[in-house]
Amino acid sequence: MGRIAHFTRRLRERAGRQRPSVPTREVSEATVGADNGIADSELPGKALAFAQVLEARKREAAPDDFPWYPYGTIHNFGPLTELLRREGRTLADLIGGGTVLDIGCADGDLAFFLEQLGNRVQVVDYGPTNFNTMRGVRLLKDALGSSLGIHEVDLDAQFSLPHERYELVFFLGILYHLKNPYYALEALAKSARYCFISTRITRFAPDKRTELTSIPVAYLLDPQEANNDSTNYWIFSEAGLRRILQRTGWDVCQFLTLGNTTDSDPASAEGDERAFCLVKSRHCP
Repeated sequence: MGRIAHFTRRLRERAGRQRPSVPTREVSEATVGADNGIADSELPGKALAFAQVLEARKREAAPDDFPWYPYGTIHNFGPLTELLRREGRTLADLIGGGTVLDIGCADGDLAFFLEQLGNRVQVVDYGPTNFNTMRGVRLLKDALGSSLGIHEVDLDAQFSLPHERYELVFFLGILYHLKNPYYALEALAKSARYCFISTRITRFAPDKRTELTSIPVAYLLDPQEANNDSTNYWIFSEAGLRRILQRTGWDVCQFLTLGNTTDSDPASAEGDERAFCLVKSRHCP
């Protein structure tokens, strides 16, 4: 997560150089909720400010030893904002007044932020594999007085989504946890117009000699090989990720990578490379 936070900071610094300075308000819970017309370049900073609101709510909503999800999913707005900039689109363009879905929501941080921006948002996760069996997202919903739609769906089953149509889906850090990523991506393409996807990718096999970047493959991890986490399965090469997206009904609008972009591998901490992409469905116009 540190690499994503660093990337976010660099994007914000660049935006500050390119845009004239304007007066800013101190961001409170009220201003984040009311300011749903902000420029996309401001999203990472607004998201981080809202993360502080959520931390306060978490302290109020549960005992100190409650197992909140430990990683800052809201940091993803740095890379996502860069994808939007490259595409020449805004978040509002993609959503267009429709419903947003966050799949694999953890405690719902990203989804609650999107809701505070004025969007209709639903989340999907699965209790048996969620970090705290989805108690966290439900506690926060009550604490925030939220209207967030919360749904439990097993993505390793032949699943159906709660609604037939979503304008935008966030599918971040989930693909390598799925036993059948092909089915999941194909099912999403039938229900979602746009999707933000992030996943770990690899340039080399674990031996650091066999180059995989241009070969459309996925590496199947041993149960303890990556972060000692048996729910990690498939690590795609870049070509493999692009191929499965194309085969499952998606066109890649924008694609970027961060982390170890030189000699990444499927498993080691120092070999961690992440791909972020904005894709558009060919089946859901």
